[in-house]
Amino acid sequence: MKSNKLDKKPIEYRVFIAFAYIFVVIIALLGVIPFIMLLSGSFTSESYIVNHGYSLMPKEFSVNAYKTIFENPQRIVNSYAVTIFITVVGTVISLFLTAMTAYVLQRKDFPWRNKISYFIYFTTLFSGGLTPWYMLMMKFGMKNNLAALIIPHLFSVFNILIVRNYLNGIPHEISESAKVDGANDFLIFIKLIIPLSKPVLATIALFTGLLIWNEWYNCMLFISDQKLYTLQYYLYNMLNNAAAMKELVSGTSVDLSSGAELPAESAKLAMAIIATGPILLLYPFIQKYFVKGIVIGAVKG
Repeated sequence: MKSNKLDKKPIEYRVFIAFAYIFVVIIALLGVIPFIMLLSGSFTSESYIVNHGYSLMPKEFSVNAYKTIFENPQRIVNSYAVTIFITVVGTVISLFLTAMTAYVLQRKDFPWRNKISYFIYFTTLFSGGLTPWYMLMMKFGMKNNLAALIIPHLFSVFNILIVRNYLNGIPHEISESAKVDGANDFLIFIKLIIPLSKPVLATIALFTGLLIWNEWYNCMLFISDQKLYTLQYYLYNMLNNAAAMKELVSGTSVDLSSGAELPAESAKLAMAIIATGPILLLYPFIQKYFVKGIVIGAVKG
């Protein structure tokens, strides 16, 4: 039935559809091929990568990079646990604060919404700098505290504007009818606004979750206890140590050809696989909300 309808279309339309499919396939391949090379390189020997570069399939299969990274599995597991904890807690709290702020700022019966919106936006134009911020965090006892990895990501002006733009498309009559039935503002927010905002909240959750998952800078500044290292910072330290050791060995007469191999390039690729794996597994479950949130937010803006 569909083929008959397509046959009735002009030849220009069918050519356009064919080129559109080809273009989409090419773009998809351009996105997938680098990840395949990343995965392949992580299972390739260091010597082959140094001498011949990367390939789509491992030419000299090796798991030395993963052996090096998982030499101390307890630390990897611990850093994973820290990263998952701050990502889940930080994302949930950030979503709640962002949604509440956006809901208040889009309420037409809130007289100060424009002034507060301007004040929130104004804070993005200037920054006090690293030193005052560091001193403030230390004053509030953020040294070796996981709160130092969560608090800086709780509030984003960009996310607030996205959610407010989306909420503007929800009819105000819904809230008014709920008030007539005796619901207060918080109950309306929990029972009506949040369920209707699932697409945009899923989009913001992905943005915030990725930001916190890739946290390493604040960990470098405020965390000195290795038990509190995030995954990204732990891998970053391991990579720096491996590079320093390789540079130290290269300046001596130690021969590595017969025995141990210090993976540097392959370790980088293996670390990227370890760091991005959980996010890649999570994305398919929220993809439909992510796309819907982006499209609806753009249309209703």
